[in-house]
Amino acid sequence: MTTATPRPGFRSEPVAVVRPAGRSDAAAVHRLSVPFVREGALRDRPASRYARDAADFLVAETARGHLAGCVALRRRPDARGRAAAVLYNFCVAAGSQGCGIGSALLRAVLAEAAAQGVSRVFTATAGSGLLFLRHGFVMGGEEEAPPEWRARLDPARGSRVLLRALT
Repeated sequence: MTTATPRPGFRSEPVAVVRPAGRSDAAAVHRLSVPFVREGALRDRPASRYARDAADFLVAETARGHLAGCVALRRRPDARGRAAAVLYNFCVAAGSQGCGIGSALLRAVLAEAAAQGVSRVFTATAGSGLLFLRHGFVMGGEEEAPPEWRARLDPARGSRVLLRALT
């Protein structure tokens, strides 16, 4: 488990704990994701899909028991068949942004990927990607990304692929 501490000058609930999600978290993860779907930052997924894929998710939970963020990781071979993974559905609630929760989630999910023997992690973002870049991701790698995942990227969303090599 990982903890996140608010930066000075930001208001939020107390420290969050990053933990594996369970099926019982599916409805809360869905609710957390809805504003990002409306903005076009995340794909729309039914609540039942969050329950089905709960094992893919890590969640950041506040001391009061509210979900402040989530991220999912799924192993997929890259274009050359090497052990890779895709990071998806990464979001932090608006009131919890700027508090270190996104960084805590990224550290935890990258540690999980490394523990699974993954050599590279791919993600796509319609945003600036700045948080990913601060955590060692680089822009590009589309041609090396897992083909099945790459084929489902929606060009209309303006997503860019980012890649992080793990040692």
